[in-house]
Amino acid sequence: MSNRLYVGNISFKATEDDVKDLFSQAGEVVSVKLIKDAATGRLRGFGFVELASKEEAQKAISMLNGKTFMERNIVVNEAKPQERREDRGRARERGGFGRGGRR
Repeated sequence: MSNRLYVGNISFKATEDDVKDLFSQAGEVVSVKLIKDAATGRLRGFGFVELASKEEAQKAISMLNGKTFMERNIVVNEAKPQERREDRGRARERGGFGRGGRR
């Protein structure tokens, strides 16, 4: 098991400090990253928390998965490695959007 956790269904009002305070109940929080929409800058409702040890991460999952946090039941589980996205490069290979086709 990794010590990096995925946290889902986070309130859009939450801050990284709010999430850090919550997870510090389970152990030493190394980092918190809440994911924002690139276009709007608004929170997307999920993020990642890294704890100092695997044992603390497991404790956080046990303690916090399904717990109500800021009026929402959060989801906490082990973060999976990010999969490589093949589709992003394909648009550029074809010339991207707005080129060619009917005019």
